[in-house]
Amino acid sequence: MSQRSLHDGREDGLAPLESLRLDHVNSFADLVRAMSRTAFGGRQLGEAADVLLEMAGNPRCSMILTLSGAMTVAKQGHIICQMIDRGLVQAVVATGALIAHGMTESIGLTHYRYEPGASDTQLFQRGYNRIYDTLEMEANLDDVESLVRSVLQERRPADGIWSSARLCQMLGQRLDEMDEGPGILRSAFRRDVPVFIPAFTDSELGLDVAIWAMLKTFQAESKEVTALGPEEVYSAVPNFNPFLDLQQYARLIAATDELGVFTIGGGVPRNWAQQVGPYFDITNHRLGTRMPAARFRYGVRICPEPVHWGGLSGCTYSEGVSWGKFLPRDEGGRYAEVYADATVVLPLLMKAVFEQLDQPAGRESQDP
Repeated sequence: MSQRSLHDGREDGLAPLESLRLDHVNSFADLVRAMSRTAFGGRQLGEAADVLLEMAGNPRCSMILTLSGAMTVAKQGHIICQMIDRGLVQAVVATGALIAHGMTESIGLTHYRYEPGASDTQLFQRGYNRIYDTLEMEANLDDVESLVRSVLQERRPADGIWSSARLCQMLGQRLDEMDEGPGILRSAFRRDVPVFIPAFTDSELGLDVAIWAMLKTFQAESKEVTALGPEEVYSAVPNFNPFLDLQQYARLIAATDELGVFTIGGGVPRNWAQQVGPYFDITNHRLGTRMPAARFRYGVRICPEPVHWGGLSGCTYSEGVSWGKFLPRDEGGRYAEVYADATVVLPLLMKAVFEQLDQPAGRESQDP
């Protein structure tokens, strides 16, 4: 066996770690920067802040924010609003449930804490819907449905065809006129940021639109709703085309010089937002078009899903390179993946990023 050659890390150009000194920390920005020189999840969070700050400081880059999970029920919605209000986000891709539950706050309603041990059967009977440790009142969702129905009845796209982005834009406008509370759709409307819900029918919003279509059909035919059979009910289909969303998003991406994605959770929003690269590639291959190569240069992901389950939620950015979704690191790709509960680390991360962005030009917060 050959004798080992014992190297010095500094001589080999390795980055030394530093013990976290809380007595040297004076701000969230200081703390997260110091965490980037530690290990494990702390280092991941610090690296995520670095990537987000580089994205925010790159005028050629558009950030796509993808959201899944119960982030609005978990009271993280105002953080997302701040990101939009500050101009950090150029498009949002979300689940319909997250948007619907967020509208609860936008119309002045609230969620409640679930007390462990309460009977789920009794919760149902009393009109409470449980989301882990939080309760959404069914009455809240009825109020949201009333808002959605009023927008559908009073406003209409120019060509008469709805998409999730068109509906979200008009809902945001109505929420801004009502002025009863902050919300993702309201902030997005004010900043002209499109909100896409690719799995639209998998949500309270989708059910609201389906019921509105039924009601509209029955009223047009002067039929009594109570006298209708199942087939008549199911035959009512709204004038809704999800491919309008796909093409609107594709146009937005094609007009962008560089791309970044900030993903909370995973699921359909993550995959739908990222598939634009393969969409352009296969269009060129099969049709002979000359669409641009759409590769994300930046990526930040907060999700506890492990990679070995094989699902998209846990997929690494390096795996996405093989699909043509991301630039390889050796071609300028910068990625950070934080394997943690977003309700724990998102507030810390974004407070640090906001602090750093608010520093006067040429001045950084104290470096511990």
